Amino acid sequence: MTPNIVTIKVLDRDYSVGCPPDQAESLQAAAKLLDAQMREIQGGNKTVSLERVAVLAALNIAHDLQILKDGRAKSDAVIGRNLGDMNRKLDDLFDSLPR
Repeated sequence: MTPNIVTIKVLDRDYSVGCPPDQAESLQAAAKLLDAQMREIQGGNKTVSLERVAVLAALNIAHDLQILKDGRAKSDAVIGRNLGDMNRKLDDLFDSLPR
């Protein structure tokens, strides 16, 4: 897929970003999330450096992602154990059938 250029707006500044056409909508959603995080951090204080606001927003978003990944890993482990238990029960059932 050939990347196309998408214009996103963060803190009233436009940025042109290349991305595959099928990911443009997702990129726009990510930009809105980033914009919201940055505006929340900046609050009414326009003197806070843009770099600090961007780093704190990135850290917040990365932390949220890490929490989701940790939760998914735990869920995957539970699912794996449950599937293993079900497979053992099926094996026991088939072993007990007359041949």
